[in-house]
Amino acid sequence: MDPIRNPYAPGAGQRPPELAGRDREVEAFEVVLERIARGRPERSLVLTGLRGVGKTVLLNSLRSQAIGRLWGTGKIEARPDTSLRRPVSAALHMAVRELAGRHRAPERIDDFLGVLKAFALRSNDGTTKLRERWQPGIDVPAVRGRADSGDIEIDLVELFTDAAAIATDVGTGIAIFIDEMQDLGTEDISALCAACHELSQLGGPLIVVGAGLPHLPAVLSAAKSYSERLFRYQRIDRLDRLAADRALGAPALREQVAYEPKALDLLYEKSGGYPYFVQAYGKATWDHAPQTPITVADVRVAAPEAEAELAVGFFGSRFERATPAERDYMRAMAALSLDDDGPGTAVPTAEIAKSLARRPASLSPARDALIKKGLIYSGERGTVAFTVPHFARYLRTQPI
Repeated sequence: MDPIRNPYAPGAGQRPPELAGRDREVEAFEVVLERIARGRPERSLVLTGLRGVGKTVLLNSLRSQAIGRLWGTGKIEARPDTSLRRPVSAALHMAVRELAGRHRAPERIDDFLGVLKAFALRSNDGTTKLRERWQPGIDVPAVRGRADSGDIEIDLVELFTDAAAIATDVGTGIAIFIDEMQDLGTEDISALCAACHELSQLGGPLIVVGAGLPHLPAVLSAAKSYSERLFRYQRIDRLDRLAADRALGAPALREQVAYEPKALDLLYEKSGGYPYFVQAYGKATWDHAPQTPITVADVRVAAPEAEAELAVGFFGSRFERATPAERDYMRAMAALSLDDDGPGTAVPTAEIAKSLARRPASLSPARDALIKKGLIYSGERGTVAFTVPHFARYLRTQPI
């Protein structure tokens, strides 16, 4: 098979050649866009799931839908210990610039950009040295007295309200897309919920579309109790068999290549239906197959290469980020995760402590550090699970 024609794309956030198994989410978002266009109330959206299920790809696809409807859009990736002010300023700046050319009153755009600049400049606190102060790159004077109080919750509510008014003037909407949303700080999460709550009451055409790990709903609920009713939650899981076959078969068919049914059986068994793994095994199999149709023997030959690549790039890179104590904690988790093919098998923290012959309290630093690094999450009190599918299986193969 010609490797240049290989259609598969196992990259972080890289759109696969066939976005299989996500029709329901795409159609639901189309309804959201249409309802807002007609002045109907709608909730913001939160996508949750393990790593490797395609949340970022889906987030980008939804953004493309919004752009296709002439919405203003901006996207950010949340980072731990980083304030929301700068990235949300850049995202809103981009979104409003997309709408500016259609607005009948340029001075209204300038007024908003002045408010946005004042909001952004509040990221420079009193301890920031003059030469280190950040400038948002907005070519209008800052407007004082709006979205610049220094209280992120008050300021974000005012900023989003003003941005929604600009979208209303143009007869469209604004969507802010936030990846890795669980990494936002507590104050920023609270402010974001408050802003979305205000917009939902006003009926403003601005929505937030967030994506994050499975415990993101719990993070939002801890910030604001009403967040359970504020967002529409959609869990993104692994592909079922039909969707996985489509993800592999449709791109191949466009290259006049077919799979034998038993080859697809083994590919689904190996990948578990996780989109990233489907692409990784598909790519390796294509490169090893001598001709069409691709056979089960081709998959068996290619599988070790795909697994070796995953071991280094997908699993190993994450494992290397952990300290020795954190690795011990994860190995104990892996030994207790008897069924790691589901969407994150929860392990009681008390059992981990027992297997390590340690007091639970003494393991809290390792646990908290692993959660902060995005390697594990706590969906329920007293339990933890891996954020990466098949990670327990990988750890059980590693030498101590």
